Amino acid sequence: MRHHERICQVLKTKNKIIMRVITLLFLTLFISCKMEKSNQTTITIDASKKIHTMQGGMGASWHALSKEIPLENEKYKYPIREIAPRGSAYGGNPPVSDTVVWNQIKSHAAWLGLNFIRVELDQRMYEPERDRFDWDNEEMQALYLILDWCQANGADVFLQQMWGHIEWNSIPGVHPLLSAPANLDDFANGIATLLEYLTNQKGYTCIKYFCMTNEPPGGNWGYWWDYGDAKGSINDAWKRLKEEFDARGIAIPISGPDWTSMPPFDESKLSFAPHLGSFDIHSYDGVTPEGEANLKRWADWSHAQNKPFFMTEYGNMSLGYGDDHPGQKSFEAALSNASDVIRALRAGVDGVNRWSFTNRGDLDGQWQLIQTFNRETKSYLKEVVPEKEAYYGFGIISRFLSKYSSTVEVSVNQPDSVVMIVALLSPKGELTVFMLNPSEQILNLNLEIKSLPDKQLNIYQVTKETVNQPGITLNSIGEFDSNSNKQLNLPPRSITTISSYALRNENKGVIIH
Repeated sequence: MRHHERICQVLKTKNKIIMRVITLLFLTLFISCKMEKSNQTTITIDASKKIHTMQGGMGASWHALSKEIPLENEKYKYPIREIAPRGSAYGGNPPVSDTVVWNQIKSHAAWLGLNFIRVELDQRMYEPERDRFDWDNEEMQALYLILDWCQANGADVFLQQMWGHIEWNSIPGVHPLLSAPANLDDFANGIATLLEYLTNQKGYTCIKYFCMTNEPPGGNWGYWWDYGDAKGSINDAWKRLKEEFDARGIAIPISGPDWTSMPPFDESKLSFAPHLGSFDIHSYDGVTPEGEANLKRWADWSHAQNKPFFMTEYGNMSLGYGDDHPGQKSFEAALSNASDVIRALRAGVDGVNRWSFTNRGDLDGQWQLIQTFNRETKSYLKEVVPEKEAYYGFGIISRFLSKYSSTVEVSVNQPDSVVMIVALLSPKGELTVFMLNPSEQILNLNLEIKSLPDKQLNIYQVTKETVNQPGITLNSIGEFDSNSNKQLNLPPRSITTISSYALRNENKGVIIH
């Protein structure tokens, strides 16, 4: 009997322990589920609530300069820097006679959907001597090839004069590449004559903006506008150029100040604003949260004057630059650039332009999206190939971003360190969402889209691993209906595009739709 009682007591004790364990497991599971639910990433997009309509789009710098020019620094009291005196704003394009390679370059521009392109030249190209204009040299022919493509494909051109580089209008003692113009009347006349030729004689209507100099002093760094021992103000040049445009009926807006890098907005420094029809700056340190807030200040101020605001060069030099450093063509740079674009669009920037489309890759880093130049033999390639990590990391955004799109309202319950997102509605009502997972963790999220009934949405995604696969193609990896919520997985350090554009790899990118 005692033995039986003892067995019963043991069983009762075991049952209590089992029940406690079950209860503990249930509570743990319940708490875990509640925590998982509360930590779940949820994104809600309302396509009916427009925030800002862009006045441009997305592209990459395409320069026409190619001529090698000796520096002859010994002739000047104020010489130009010996290393990358023109940055990497020359070379990268093959001879204009090589139509086969040029056609390949144009095909890549079409695939990327470049629709807001900073096209670069200098005054030396078209006016090597005072009032002697040369419209037929190699570099001008390259300019026409670029503008021909833009005109035929509906891309907006932000025409950029990088510098003068002309002895005849340089300040004594200052290197012509570095010098501010000595005579503003001659300076303004040359530019106005160029634009009249391009618009009236050549018939280009794609030139939407003109900027007279690249990265002059005034921002956090500036260089190509130097007075040497003379006195002068760049504000006088903007004023004189606007007067010349008005006198000759040139309606193309003048843009500026073209300062770099991420110059703080300071209205007290912008007394030249009445002479400009748009504003632009550069960013080369990656756009931080503080940088995004600064871009918004610039954009809000510009829009209050009914003028657009552009980020006409961007990149992240902390990833490496100089000579043939590969950092800028890496997928790490593509992730940083995607972050820059998302922040810029959220801030109300009207157009973004990456440095650069074609580039030699041996002057101040490998900034190129496509490879046109053999850095070892210093010769141009006969087959143009994408720099995969840069090309697809850029293209997953540029292909789906119609110019003149509107940002729309996005609600997300996570910080940018978890997911970065922006959503846009095209002029014809197509929705595109860009998402960046900057972390090392897979991100599971729930996406809800409001006010966009009966649209098929397509999913595109790139990681460093996928873009380096042989035979990489950028096709949809899935689709869903806009009427239903969607559970999505974003791989670590990935860029994802959700779009009602059903683009296949063989299709051109969207210019405007």
